[in-house]
Amino acid sequence: MRILFLLSLALIVSGILKAQESKLTSPDGKLTLSVRIDDKIYYDIACNGELLLKDCFLQMTVDGNQLGEKPRLASKKVKSESSTINPVVPFKFSTVDNTYNQLLLTFKGGYSVEFRAYDEGIAYRFVTNLKGDKQGKVQVQGETFAINFPSVYLAHLQQAGSFKTNYEESYSHLNTNEWSPSDKMSNLPVLLDTKKDYKILISEFDVFDYPCLFLKGTGTNGMTSVSPKVPLEFGEDGDRSLKILKEADYIAKTAAKRSYPWRYFMIAKNDGELVENTMPVKLAPKSELKDVSWIKPGQVSWEWWNDASPYGPDVNFVSGYNLDTYKYYIDFASQFGIPYIIMDEGWAMTVFDPYTPNPKVDVHELIRYGKEKNVGIILWLTWLCVENHMDVFKTFAEWGVKGVKIDFMDRSDQWMVDYYERVAKEAAKYNILVDFHGSFKPAGLEYRYPNVLSYEGVRGLEQMSGCQPNNTIYLPFMRNAVGPMDFTPGAMINMQPNVYCGNRPNSASVGTRAYQMALFVLFESGLQMLCDNPTLYYNNRECTEFITKVPVTWDETKALAAEAGEVIVVAKRKGDKWYIGGITNGKERELIIRLDFLNGGKTYTMTHFEDGINAGRQAMDYRRKTSQVKKADAINIKMVRNGGWAAVIE
Repeated sequence: MRILFLLSLALIVSGILKAQESKLTSPDGKLTLSVRIDDKIYYDIACNGELLLKDCFLQMTVDGNQLGEKPRLASKKVKSESSTINPVVPFKFSTVDNTYNQLLLTFKGGYSVEFRAYDEGIAYRFVTNLKGDKQGKVQVQGETFAINFPSVYLAHLQQAGSFKTNYEESYSHLNTNEWSPSDKMSNLPVLLDTKKDYKILISEFDVFDYPCLFLKGTGTNGMTSVSPKVPLEFGEDGDRSLKILKEADYIAKTAAKRSYPWRYFMIAKNDGELVENTMPVKLAPKSELKDVSWIKPGQVSWEWWNDASPYGPDVNFVSGYNLDTYKYYIDFASQFGIPYIIMDEGWAMTVFDPYTPNPKVDVHELIRYGKEKNVGIILWLTWLCVENHMDVFKTFAEWGVKGVKIDFMDRSDQWMVDYYERVAKEAAKYNILVDFHGSFKPAGLEYRYPNVLSYEGVRGLEQMSGCQPNNTIYLPFMRNAVGPMDFTPGAMINMQPNVYCGNRPNSASVGTRAYQMALFVLFESGLQMLCDNPTLYYNNRECTEFITKVPVTWDETKALAAEAGEVIVVAKRKGDKWYIGGITNGKERELIIRLDFLNGGKTYTMTHFEDGINAGRQAMDYRRKTSQVKKADAINIKMVRNGGWAAVIE
């Protein structure tokens, strides 16, 4: 009897333990999420049976209670969903298939964890149903996102010295077992190279009323999260920001009943899948805007990078930040069908007052003149100026301003994340477009308020010699893979790194001319800048005619060649036209690219720009060629070091 009793007890315990384990697979069956409930909520992720992440766990501390500590499972629900998404601003695809399997684990104590498995990756988020205080609020003291690796991976990181960061640091590259807790933390996204068949991109989405997440190494081949605390008191810090004088002991004070940000793992079987991924679209909140017809993405002529310095026989005025110069930019934009110009710092008398234009510039006359030429005006502002004058959007709408570029936030605590949303919402009331600079990476606001068309948060061309192709080559696989990116391409003075000597007003880029042209196809931004001088665009007309015809939204995206940190070639379709853009790092490349994405039974005309024979030394050397191509064709793409290749097929 004793033996039978023990056997029965063992079977009961075994059944209980088994009930605490759950598996979720992606719709195609390749990804497997294994969740087990023990002293914590643990999970593993595998692809095609190969373990990629192991013994990971998640927790939150809310009002002093540890959610996920000694969890008690109350219920489990599994379901499948399938729908179609048509993004208001389609950065990759105009139609996105949204199919996933979901596991919802509800625990005693008023919280749940929702897991989703897509063919592209795995995501999870906390959901709370707590009572809170009299205002229905709770304090979140911290959140733990802890991951561990079955072997040593190579981590590609953007490491920040503190939570005050503009997300513009160069990428660093560390083995995961060498990243110690005393090293600099990294903002998201983080790219993991398993050194086998897979890459894993980690980021977050649907971040609202909550701080952004950062990661630190554990020193034991893992990573764990840290988050900025809520700022309570501020002090003066120059003319465009504030410094934090006092912080709370919590990272967020927020609604007791809510869903929290998605933490997601984009898992690529080949590097091209990182470029083609649509997980941000699938995890995004729905748009709050009923009428989006006024949201017009497009290219922008920008004066800061070239220091507002047109010259030549047709410039019979003193150039600079003045009325005549801005009219010249408007004329240039109008001639090439560029829908906007941006007026950076200097259009107003001071950075503190957005209502008093600089009389040398005369914004009102420029708005009138731009309307006549079908060119809209976008105005630069500091975030602090906007915070102190939140009614500026109403005023700008009355003036006829089309958009704003808001700069120098350089933080991602809960207060600042809320600020982004307040700006987007208020700007949308008055049909104003928004481009955030000095910003964190995209995290969902651009879908809730699709008038947010771009973010900086990237080591872009404004860094001059600090913008190196060996760093930029990671952007399609990391920063731009999570959302729109204001890199500001378009340099017409191009140099190889060993001879670089560019400075405003004669700003220059590292890399070849064909490389710069390819960026317009490759990089995604709802407001795509043309950074250089109209004079140089006029002097390089065939290049200008190409780049100003490149769309900023797309119907289809295909990675043709992709190796993170090495090379990328992408084809994108808008209507019945295809564009191809490719760049390489400091190594010369020769690739064979098949055109099997074209329709069969049709002959196309391909116009392409390639590195010239001397571009490896004289980076401005390029060749423009035209040929007839068909679906069955394969083309040879040769790129010099820091080179590129760009084409239109029509």
